[in-house]
Amino acid sequence: MSTEVNATRNGTQETSCIDPTAAISSTTTVMCVLFVASLAGNIPIALVVYKTKTLRKPINFFILNMAMSDLLFPVFLFPRIATGLYVDFWPIDGPFGEAMCKIFSYSIEVSVLVSIQSLVLVAVDRFGAVVFPFRSPFISSKLCRFFILATWIISIAIKSPELFAWKLVESPNGSACELRWKDAFGDLLPYKSYILALSVVFWFTPLVLIAILYVTIVLKIKSQKIPGEQSVNVREQRLKRDRYVLKISVAVVLVFIVCWMPTTIRMLLSFYSSDKIMISSCSFRYFEHIAFFLAQSNCAISPWICFIFSGNYRQGLKNILSCLYRTNRVEL
Repeated sequence: MSTEVNATRNGTQETSCIDPTAAISSTTTVMCVLFVASLAGNIPIALVVYKTKTLRKPINFFILNMAMSDLLFPVFLFPRIATGLYVDFWPIDGPFGEAMCKIFSYSIEVSVLVSIQSLVLVAVDRFGAVVFPFRSPFISSKLCRFFILATWIISIAIKSPELFAWKLVESPNGSACELRWKDAFGDLLPYKSYILALSVVFWFTPLVLIAILYVTIVLKIKSQKIPGEQSVNVREQRLKRDRYVLKISVAVVLVFIVCWMPTTIRMLLSFYSSDKIMISSCSFRYFEHIAFFLAQSNCAISPWICFIFSGNYRQGLKNILSCLYRTNRVEL
């Protein structure tokens, strides 16, 4: 995610493509809106799942896991962006300052990997529920807890090299928090190879798997005839429920792809394109800014999809708000 912060700084301070003052003010406004929307969406998701017993199922726990990672993302990213935009140096020196530099940058990266793995788990859970409705669930409650823990352990482990690469270095304006990959690993682990491997394993492969699972689910729903269910009403209710949950799951995945695909393309072009003129052009700078804002918007949009598409989530939120309202009236 260091590339995201650097992209913003480059676009606002180092090129004549965009007016720096306008870019900084617009970035600040958008970041504030996304930060508030993210908190206002992800925190209620956690409360609704925790307070509503009927929602305590694997799929909703995976959505909750993604909400927690989406909440972590803006909490650590937006202060990082503000530092780069307004002061252009890391405000804390010494060992504590370097620790904060590592933790902020590292946590941002970990949260993205957790979200991707959560999307895969949601797809697997739906696949088992729709394609094999009469078998025991693919992901039981015990396995659900294990998989959620595994998403964090895997993400922390895979991103651990960056803990060594993020460093406080001296710059003309003071200390700067920068990714110094070659200083940490030399030629032992090229950064381009590391990023390419991550893109394949934690971006393209999960998306292909998710696409295969959801295509299979759609085909199953279209041809579904449930043995033993003679009642047309029972069959229709089951199909309606499957379509309803599928709609939410697919919407979350599509939003994630739309928000993060431009950033992935930008990153790969920056590393592997031989057209240096194109990479340094104003058009590419504009594309960087669009990709940047889209990526940041995912954490704000995803939770609201659940409230828009799911009556259960809306009802759970209404119950919580009603409870808070009654409590406040009693106290008054």
